[in-house]
Amino acid sequence: MVMARHLYASAPVVDGLPLLNEPGFWAAHLAELCEGLPVEGFGVDAADAGAVLERLESKAAWPVLTVPLAQGHSIIVHYNNAEEYSSTDYFLVHPDWRWDLVLASTDQDRIGPGLCWPELAALLQSPPGAVGVTDTHQRLLLLLPVLGDANVPAQAVTMLVNALRTVGAPDDCEALARHLLGAHPMWGTSSWSYDHDERSWTCNGEHSPRSDPLGEGLPGTQRAALERCLTPGT
Repeated sequence: MVMARHLYASAPVVDGLPLLNEPGFWAAHLAELCEGLPVEGFGVDAADAGAVLERLESKAAWPVLTVPLAQGHSIIVHYNNAEEYSSTDYFLVHPDWRWDLVLASTDQDRIGPGLCWPELAALLQSPPGAVGVTDTHQRLLLLLPVLGDANVPAQAVTMLVNALRTVGAPDDCEALARHLLGAHPMWGTSSWSYDHDERSWTCNGEHSPRSDPLGEGLPGTQRAALERCLTPGT
């Protein structure tokens, strides 16, 4: 079962931000999504990707990354390397909340997908003055494993190609981009629908935590702030 985020305080958590500059980081972070494809598609050497993957799965130092969002929210990416298994856990958090929301986890419970494309696209721009992962392309690549949408638009491929090129992938990486937007090996892709009354997207995926409106147990003002963060302009 995915670890509650407050329990990470007793784990050997380290800042993962410096890892983003390592040449093999994106191939390692997206390894599950591109299973069976050569890492050279990212424009990196297999040895570099392997070295970063070892660091992501180190039991001595668990990297954590923060993606700052609007309205004071953040998505926290934890690499959880317990004795029994390693996983990547994604939490949606806010300092005023009593609990965190699990968007996705690659642990044995297989939690996901946690975002549809309209939500992910809305989260790519970082708030002014924010600290953490603020680059638009890096945010797309970092949160891509949380996505599981059977109806991504054509522009998603173009955006992902641009992001991959920015981090060193060759110009002809469209096939890689299309593969990364495909089914996640742990929970696949799902159909999403927008509930205008609840002002929230919901997912029909068997393993998705989004079968109910996101944050429906939050107080009204907190729920409204979350809606403005994930669905601006709706």
